[in-house]
Amino acid sequence: MLRLPVFSAHFPTEIADAVRLKTEHGQSSAYVAGGTDLIPNMKRRQQTPSQVIDIRGIRELAQIKRNESGAWTLGAGVTLAHLIRHSGIRAECAVLAEAAATISTPILQNMGTVGGNLLLDTRCNYYDQSYEWRKAIDFCMKKDGSICWVAPSSPRCWAVQSSDLAPVMIALGARVRLTGSKGDRTIPVAALYRNDGMDFLTKQADELLTAIEVPPLDGARATYQKLRRRGSFDFPVLGVAAWARSDAAGIVREARVVLGAVGSHPIQSVEAEAALVGHPLSEEVIDEVSRLVARPAKPLDNTDFTIGWRKDMVPVFVRRALSALVV
Repeated sequence: MLRLPVFSAHFPTEIADAVRLKTEHGQSSAYVAGGTDLIPNMKRRQQTPSQVIDIRGIRELAQIKRNESGAWTLGAGVTLAHLIRHSGIRAECAVLAEAAATISTPILQNMGTVGGNLLLDTRCNYYDQSYEWRKAIDFCMKKDGSICWVAPSSPRCWAVQSSDLAPVMIALGARVRLTGSKGDRTIPVAALYRNDGMDFLTKQADELLTAIEVPPLDGARATYQKLRRRGSFDFPVLGVAAWARSDAAGIVREARVVLGAVGSHPIQSVEAEAALVGHPLSEEVIDEVSRLVARPAKPLDNTDFTIGWRKDMVPVFVRRALSALVV
């Protein structure tokens, strides 16, 4: 049985109090909401904070609001189950509910949060193991070691970002609100990530992700397609989020295509987006764009399935995503 290390827990009810606690305790502390990522990591000794700051008592973080322009503000502590069942989200931005419904299982969806999924620790076959397993092969670069076992000659860690909501939020043009000891700042979701398996977030250590601001679709369409071994529970081996706005004649005027789970950060294909604009979503255009999107995807031996097959599946799932946008 894997047991948690000893730690002290704090239960702030205000954002300012949570940030103050994080600032006081520094690197020895960690925020926790649902705990579906942090708690298993603590049991495997991948993360061992001595101070855990439980933010579930901050009511502001658990709210979903819609403003007059139709934009949605999701508190970072909103559970996946709440997002999935929310009638307004399902009616006006269904892709969010659909993507959230692919995460884990209904039981864990009751605990896991929107913010937690966006901040999900990067994953790897050599990292997501028990302490004893990792010790037996010699620890990896991401925790306690000096070698990336995926690419032993590499100077960096190649663990993958496996969030389902991250590519969707980027495709929708969403922004995150961060609150720290120096105040608030709001950045695009895409700017939250670095292409580094270890230092994968631009969020400062004391900052708390408090909200996600999602603009209205306003006639645009969006979808999310996910590849995994089983029909539920599993993390994505590939995620494809697509968003497009077309005019009355069916010509694409704006588009975004984002890949998840094929790198240490979500990959937005600017080349493919440019190829979509000015054209209808015809079979020929979709086929060409699907090939373009596959180019930057370079799977490694850090997750499920064989590398070659995962590479081959990229254009297949991009095609499915773009085809789902056709009215």
